[in-house]
Amino acid sequence: MRSTDTIAAIASGMTASGIGIIRISGPEAFAVSERICRLKNGKKLSEMKPNSVHYGFISSGKEEVDEALILLMRAPHTYTAEDTVEIDCHGGPCAMRKVLECALENGARMAEPGEFTKRAFLNGRIDLSEAEAVMDLIGAKNEAALKSSEANLRGSVRTEVTEIRGMLLRNLARIEASLDDPEQLSLEGYGKELRADLEKADDRIVKMLKNYDGGKLAREGIRTVILGKPNTGKSTLLNLLTGEDRAIVTDIAGTTRDALEETVNLSGITLAVTDTAGIRKTNEPIEKIGVEKARRYAENADLILYVADSSVPLDENDREILKFLGGRKAIALLNKTDLEPAVSPEEIESRTEAPVLSISAKEGTGLDELTGKIKEMFFGGKLAFDGETILVNERQKEALSDAHESIGQTLKSIADGMPEDLWSIDLTDAYASLGKILGEEVGDDVINEIFSKFCMGK
Repeated sequence: MRSTDTIAAIASGMTASGIGIIRISGPEAFAVSERICRLKNGKKLSEMKPNSVHYGFISSGKEEVDEALILLMRAPHTYTAEDTVEIDCHGGPCAMRKVLECALENGARMAEPGEFTKRAFLNGRIDLSEAEAVMDLIGAKNEAALKSSEANLRGSVRTEVTEIRGMLLRNLARIEASLDDPEQLSLEGYGKELRADLEKADDRIVKMLKNYDGGKLAREGIRTVILGKPNTGKSTLLNLLTGEDRAIVTDIAGTTRDALEETVNLSGITLAVTDTAGIRKTNEPIEKIGVEKARRYAENADLILYVADSSVPLDENDREILKFLGGRKAIALLNKTDLEPAVSPEEIESRTEAPVLSISAKEGTGLDELTGKIKEMFFGGKLAFDGETILVNERQKEALSDAHESIGQTLKSIADGMPEDLWSIDLTDAYASLGKILGEEVGDDVINEIFSKFCMGK
């Protein structure tokens, strides 16, 4: 499945910067580069040693486009496991496009999205779980997500899955060998030994599946909706969380009519926060639409932050919201504690199972307590995933769940005293499901879909 053509793309961002990178990879990478590069020392690129850096100029015919550093890297010791040249030119979008055009006019073709990483996978440089970790690393929104994706890029998923597959394969080989020659290799009493192996493997699989939800929230953010009746300080809370005046704040009830969405990094926790219209009974058409929209957002949220005004007694609107919180992950925030209190935390606690915190969004107090409570609710009080294997997407989770189901079926067959050839069928299914995580048991359509989500230069 090795590619025979040479590809090129801009590998750095298309914004003004000090340096721009054009990456060329494939069997003709050195030849293409030699056609467009003139080294300062007058020598040819083909005369230079691999894994070296050279200063020169990029030209299109007789026209000099830019000065650059040219990095030469020989296969297989490159990202794609192919001959690779990286041209470090000036970082202006126009300059980078001109250098890329030179490469395309001299034998390279434009790389498809994710094609460099796809070639690294197809050439055996990385497995599919590590390729997916590359995209996860690029999109990391916080330190926890960064650490998780770095661990996966170093092979934490591959190592765990490979070890489990190795155990399955050893047992499959023993079963098949015995079925082929039962006189030489008996399986009498083997069910107990196999069950012990499978229970250990399944424990590791279950642990990875449990870690998935926490890892997903750490990577993608907790979908958080700020809910409350009008003028309780919801928009002030959003501004406090973002550290900017993102929402309009006035003393006029009902100022927020539509949902306002922001991404917030709260001490390592990413919150995808939506500030909504105040919930109250109203006949005003536009405000009514905002209230209905707020309810829809809240129904799909991972976390609801209910904001109540501590200086105003609870009313029918508050009681309706507190009833809505039942059975949902929520935190009740008793806001405006800098004013004379008219409602106590105990009064709210008597009406909801949600934890109650006292804050002043205006004064900026109570934020540490809120952060600690979110960590406790979603991450057991900690964000670190050190030493734990975290799956990065639903595809991996589904494959692992299938393996868990097949192992469970094997354990049931052993307990029911079923024939050994049935054990082999389910173990083979488990082995194949785990192979999908590494890319050994997936079709071209799945591979193409995965890499189509990458950026062009990666």
